[in-house]
Formats: sequence, structure tokens, C-alpha cells
Amino acid sequence: MIDLKRNTKGEYVEATGLNSQKWRIYKPNQKDDFKISRSRFGEFKDCPRCFYLRLVKGLQSPGMPQFKLNELTDTLLKKEFDECRKNQKPHRKLVEDGLDHIVPYDAGITKIINSKKEEKEWQIIDVWRESKTQGLKYKFKNTNIILQGGIDDVWFNTKTKELIVVDYKSQASPKKVSQDTYFDKSGYHGSYKTQLDFYAYLMKGMNLEYGISDDSYLYVVNGLDVEEGFNAEIKFSETLIHHKIETDYLDNEIQNMIDTINSEKIPESNKSCKNCAYARQRSVIDSLGDLNEK
Repeated sequence: MIDLKRNTKGEYVEATGLNSQKWRIYKPNQKDDFKISRSRFGEFKDCPRCFYLRLVKGLQSPGMPQFKLNELTDTLLKKEFDECRKNQKPHRKLVEDGLDHIVPYDAGITKIINSKKEEKEWQIIDVWRESKTQGLKYKFKNTNIILQGGIDDVWFNTKTKELIVVDYKSQASPKKVSQDTYFDKSGYHGSYKTQLDFYAYLMKGMNLEYGISDDSYLYVVNGLDVEEGFNAEIKFSETLIHHKIETDYLDNEIQNMIDTINSEKIPESNKSCKNCAYARQRSVIDSLGDLNEK
């Protein structure tokens, strides 16, 4: 896609290809604390070169369109689960799936100093959900790297007294959502496993009141093509997809990521990375164009 740069007023401005926010750029072996989000960790796993160029060299890649419909389903699901959280009752889908011993976790209230230096009371679950400024946070071992991620929800197993990592996913597919095939259908579904593992890893590092369950769930809502027309309505199926948490592998993966950004050497790209392939081909065409002009 072609992405044109605009300012906050919506006016077109010159695109430099560089991040102007210096605090978002990491200097190899710097001493100051630096936050790395779950999505950045995902980028490292996908293509170390693109990750490095963005985080260390400050390159700004084209943006992606915002998926507002997905955001809306997330918001509506959060409202449903927050109502159950307030009453400490299982959500209707949990009851339907025989998981009525699971309720949305009520972590209580905390006080946050906002950007206006005002102290405000927040529900802790809302703090954990706020990926941009708050979220789950864990400082990795004896480093300056603070790992961060915004989780959709946390449930509580009343039998085992454990916390359960949950993420909401929205899609539209004519195929039925199934536990047996969900992680086999496409590569990016596999990345959801890493996402759940990463959140569990952060929560384990936060030393919370309760332990973290090996069970985690994706709450998948799938838009259905079942009507004769739109008629201002879309119907969704709802499916819980289970994932068994694994976090042992993350220590090495995260350390490799930190070693990468502390190096002056730009890493190799993933041979399947389309961004890198485009950049290589574009540089060839641009150089030929320069020669033609001469």
C-alpha cells in the first residue's frame, strides 16, 4: 500500500522516512531504560533486520490502516466481560463451554499519574490493557530493557486459583472456526501463540498475587456471510481457542533480541520478508533511474 504522511491537522507533509521521536530510538549499549513492546518482539522474530533498522537506526516504515471494526468488537467484548467482572460471574460463553468455574479477574484499583500530572484512580485491568502508556511491564533480568504489552483480558480459575491470559481476535471467514484447525490455517495464527506466551511471561515476572495458568484462550469472533444483504447488521460466531502456555523458550529469544540491538552490526533479513525484498528491488530501480538521467 502507499502511505502518505499527514500532520495532526490532516495536512500532507514531507515524509523523511525517519522517526523524529528520538526517545523511540535505541542506542547500542545505552544505560537508560528502554521499553520494548510485545509487537516489537514479534517484529524481531519475523525479520531481525527490519526490527533493527526501525529500533536502532530510526527508520520509519509505512503505516498500516487501522482496523476500526476489530477495535469495536474488542471494545464491546471488554464491556461484556467487565460487567461479569463487576458481579464476579462467568461470561455466557464460559458457561456454554462448561467453564463456569472461570470468571473475569478483578485485580482491584490503583492510582496513576496522567500526562497532566493528575492522580487518577484506574481499574488495574484497564492499566494492563493500556499498551501505549501502561500495560503489563517486566524489566528483563539485569538489563535496561523493560518488556511491555497490552493484554485484552485476564480470567481467574476459581478451582486452581490461577490467572488465565486471554486475547480477543476478530475475523471474517466462510470456514468454521475450530480448535483442530485454527493454528494450521495460516502462519499469522501461529504468532498468536507467541503473543499469549509473551503476556504470560510478563505476568510471571510481575510476581502477582496468583500464579499464571498453563491454560490460555483466544476469544475468536468470526463475521458470518449468512444474510441476504447487509441490512445494517453483521452476525458473528464465537469460539474459544485453547493454547497451552510455554514460556521457557522466551529467555533465549529475548536475550537474542537484546544482543541484536546492542550490536553495531545490522543483522541479516528474513529471506521471506517482503519489506526487505521491496527495499532491495527499489534501490536497484532507483539507481538505474539515476543513471538514465545522466
